[in-house]
Amino acid sequence: MVSAFSRPRAVPGPQVVAPDADHARPRREPVGVRDTQTRTALVTGASSGIGAAVARRLGEEGGWRLVLSGRDAGRLREVAADASATAFAADLTLPGADRQLTDFTLATVGPVDLLVAGAGIGWAGEFLDMPPHRIDEVLDINVLATLRLVRLLLPGMVEAGSGRVVLIGSLAGSVGVRDEAVYSAAKAAVGAFADALRYELRGTGVGVTHVVPGVVDTPFFERRGAPYQRSRPRPVSAERVAEAVRTAVVRGRDEVYVPGWLRVPCRVRGAAPGVYRRLAARFG
Repeated sequence: MVSAFSRPRAVPGPQVVAPDADHARPRREPVGVRDTQTRTALVTGASSGIGAAVARRLGEEGGWRLVLSGRDAGRLREVAADASATAFAADLTLPGADRQLTDFTLATVGPVDLLVAGAGIGWAGEFLDMPPHRIDEVLDINVLATLRLVRLLLPGMVEAGSGRVVLIGSLAGSVGVRDEAVYSAAKAAVGAFADALRYELRGTGVGVTHVVPGVVDTPFFERRGAPYQRSRPRPVSAERVAEAVRTAVVRGRDEVYVPGWLRVPCRVRGAAPGVYRRLAARFG
């Protein structure tokens, strides 16, 4: 059955591009032997923004074998060089791209200890003006591509009895944001997925972290079609979010807000939704 919102497949999109052979660093370990001193991580959305900042932060820390994925091959290679990582440029909404990325990652760095799912896009404007193909695109990248990749990597973590999945959400998914209806819905789905998956994984040794940033100083706003023009709240740096991700991984935190005061509007909405909605309608 073809949905009215189905994205046209006749228009070719970016293709999965494996890195040059000299950029890949396949592991040479005997079967069944795993280096316990070096951890492995896959970061998506790593060609810019939060994903790039997380990649660089992990690279600075050392002790990580990193594979980075993103749609912009040129920028991704630059970030990979900064982080001493391996790049794999891919559009994860394309059929089979998630499997190719997973297979490449396992062949290059071995079983994954940490997945940071940072790939995401937005769209700004009234819902009635949003083109149907952009609805599909926002949901495909923010939700479906993330869930498919987690589904592929999670069995290895469960089998190993350790690992962590970090899902980059948004304040928009916690409270809803005017003129970002579909993006808010997508990030709300990510947050609910994080909660439900965490319950299922209890006792397996695998953790799930939901990172909830507010306004972040990245190219995200220009790409969504409308720059951020408010004086408050002030944007935080992508590096601040990356440090929060690192801290959450080290301390095993389930949910992190960046900045921390964002917990307040989320709690007000949960405790007194009517009051919150009246304030949001007035102050936007």
